[in-house]
Amino acid sequence: MEDSSGAILLILIAIGFVWLIPLMSILFSRKTTGSEKFAWILAVLFISWFAWIFYLLLAPIKKKN
Repeated sequence: MEDSSGAILLILIAIGFVWLIPLMSILFSRKTTGSEKFAWILAVLFISWFAWIFYLLLAPIKKKN
């Protein structure tokens, strides 16, 4: 029984890591800054990975001067 609980814990950790990949990529990206970066992170949190795909395709929304 201990072996199965360890395996389940390992699977949950792996799922959590995969879930954090889009958030970390946006957080450490240099494409956007400030409030736009915060908006993208919120979009990924509340909408889903589709927002991360849009981030990869569309960011930055406003061009820097």
